[in-house]
Amino acid sequence: MADVQQSFSTLIEAPADLCYAAIADFDAYPSWSSPITRIAVLDRHPDGFARRVEFSLDMKLRIVRYVLEYTWSPPHRLAWTYAEGDLENIVGSYAFDPLDARRTNATCSQAVVLGLWVPGIVRRALEATALRQSVLEFKAEAERRAAGRRV
Repeated sequence: MADVQQSFSTLIEAPADLCYAAIADFDAYPSWSSPITRIAVLDRHPDGFARRVEFSLDMKLRIVRYVLEYTWSPPHRLAWTYAEGDLENIVGSYAFDPLDARRTNATCSQAVVLGLWVPGIVRRALEATALRQSVLEFKAEAERRAAGRRV
């Protein structure tokens, strides 16, 4: 059973194709995702999308490292599964549903089995805010890119 299983949706003032391009741009993550300290694309699918990606996250008590494997369904969905690292398991997905030419509803769903001891107060804080914060940071990045595109 997942330690943390959540889903969060938000309206993004950016077209779906731009949202998809932003989520696929792993090299940019450390500039907009606050917990990510390092990221590396380990290999790619033949179409160029990342297949295996290594993350290092600052979890406040320690740096956590893990590798996710991605499957892509452009331009509206991507999913990931856990491959290796400091956690026990992660599965998740992003779905981008266009509302019109300039707005997208984005939904991120994720289930995490930490596999490591985390103090109760820290665990509760992670459960309450981690996914939401991640999606809102992504929203800000996608909207920043959309604003640059309109200039």
